[in-house]
Amino acid sequence: MKQLWLYSMRAYLRLGLFFYFKKIKVVNANRTPKNEPVLFLGNHQNALLDALLIATKNGRFTYFLTRASVFSKPIISKILKNSLMLPVYRVRDGWSNLAKNKVIFSESSQLLSENNAIAIFPEGNHNLKRTVRPLSKGFTRIVFETLESYPNTKLQLVPVGLNFMDATKFGDSITMIFGTPIEVSKEFLSDKHQNVLQLKELVSSQLRQLTTHIESENYDEKLKKLEDLNVDFTKPNDVNNCIKSGFENCKTKKQNQKSVLRLIKTTSRFLLIINLFVPYLIWKKVVQAKIKDIEFISTFRFAVAITLAPIFIIMVMLILGFMFHLQFALLYFLNVIVLALLSVKL
Repeated sequence: MKQLWLYSMRAYLRLGLFFYFKKIKVVNANRTPKNEPVLFLGNHQNALLDALLIATKNGRFTYFLTRASVFSKPIISKILKNSLMLPVYRVRDGWSNLAKNKVIFSESSQLLSENNAIAIFPEGNHNLKRTVRPLSKGFTRIVFETLESYPNTKLQLVPVGLNFMDATKFGDSITMIFGTPIEVSKEFLSDKHQNVLQLKELVSSQLRQLTTHIESENYDEKLKKLEDLNVDFTKPNDVNNCIKSGFENCKTKKQNQKSVLRLIKTTSRFLLIINLFVPYLIWKKVVQAKIKDIEFISTFRFAVAITLAPIFIIMVMLILGFMFHLQFALLYFLNVIVLALLSVKL
């Protein structure tokens, strides 16, 4: 039953992401070991969408270490745990709760010893800045606890670069790039302190190549130059080379859409809003107004899109089918699908 739930959830989320993003490009997913313990380590810009993208695009079911505050309500907690999410406590959750992480880390080690996959965002928090922030030691704690408790485990660390064109935009494009697996075995226990630093540097170094990395010094100035040059942030190698060249050797995005296509897209989006006016109003007037952190905009918009929008579509179809004829309900459904595709994919 659990497997059926997981397959159904993954299929539904993939469908939702297809309609939410203009383009999702996955690079080197074949590097991911299929039957070995894997720790996915991604950069973290776009809140829950980062996790959903890794979960649906890495080719295997994956457990996620997720901040404990989202498990506060019993029903939500049950859904999240059934979706392979494990709560992790931070200082802001109270010092008394930090001790609970020991149980979670032990559970993570056991899962890895059983050849499961776990995803962690080692930066420790999310931020829209296009830079790889210093990595916390949380993931190394799991690595070494696994090796100490299950010394025959050969753990694969796979860095993942998530590259959004504009992380807060509806109909955004993203490139996910899987890095080269780093094999860790019991030999790393010989000098724990030194190897913790080594692992952090190895992972950070790959992440700085797999995603755009702008150093903190003069960050805003450098970002503005890149935006003025119209670089393609879904191609981190090109962007990083642009920065290294002093903004001399820079590749720009393709020309903007033709006016006819822009008109079709704008008109389609306007008509889509009319067809989904109730979910749209709830998003604009209720949900969006309560978002405090800009990093959560896409996450909550996506949540509305895959929950309220389908419910509203089904309700309208039932009303049309009952009051008029089934063909009117199907016509409405096809109309919404076409408008959604034109709004997002053009």
